[in-house]
Amino acid sequence: MAVKLRLVRMGKKKQPTYRIIAADSRSPRDGRFIEILGHYDPKHEESKIVVNNDAVVKWLKVGAQPTETVSKLIKISGAWDQFQAKAAE
Repeated sequence: MAVKLRLVRMGKKKQPTYRIIAADSRSPRDGRFIEILGHYDPKHEESKIVVNNDAVVKWLKVGAQPTETVSKLIKISGAWDQFQAKAAE
């Protein structure tokens, strides 16, 4: 099973918020997921990003592949730096 870290759209029409999740790569965008890792709200004046860095690092260590957007978000949150530091040990 290939695991991807990706976004799931939530919220009302024209007011999107997103969850960052770990899911099987074969499941649909808003379908089943394994774990919720954080959320992202792009509609605030300053985008709101909340990420559980420890859970993200755990998934990256076991080989989960983040999508392009999620990789940008985890770099902003600092989880990518934690992952790189643990990989260097």
